[in-house]
Amino acid sequence: MIEPEPQLKPDPGADPDHWHRRAGAASGGDVVIFDLDGVLSDASPRQVHLLGGVPDWDGFFAAGIHDEPLSAGVVLARVIALPIVVITARPAFVHADSIEWLGANRVPFDLVITRPEGDRRSSVEFKAAELEALRAAGYDVVLAIDDDPSNVEMYRAHGVEALYIHSGYYDLGVGS
Repeated sequence: MIEPEPQLKPDPGADPDHWHRRAGAASGGDVVIFDLDGVLSDASPRQVHLLGGVPDWDGFFAAGIHDEPLSAGVVLARVIALPIVVITARPAFVHADSIEWLGANRVPFDLVITRPEGDRRSSVEFKAAELEALRAAGYDVVLAIDDDPSNVEMYRAHGVEALYIHSGYYDLGVGS
């Protein structure tokens, strides 16, 4: 018998609006951070939205629901014995699609954090702020996995072990 996907229930008393915790997930303790695009999902077909003249970021992010999973990242998420926090620089308007994609591709997670509405900070600034917010909420991030070298450098500068996954996106000079 296949069990239904767990429903996400925001905890408005404790979590910011752009954090969505899986029902029953613990709040606090040791966690591993996973990036979404380039680590769990293959965003390479969407790169066309970012090449040439003005990048079409809305088109790039909206097409994410159609990404194929990156098997190595998904397998890694499935075998990690700690709760998983997915922090993505995807904007708020694709939050529901991101949750749907994770469920459809059977990617385990305990908490998903997307950019809040109107957030225009760089990926590094956004993820550094969310790292500090996680710590303030009682989480101890023991490892972060990201495909953006700048994010990996930021995590390490904040005392977090970080694993770099080469997606190739940043070789094009169009990373988010």
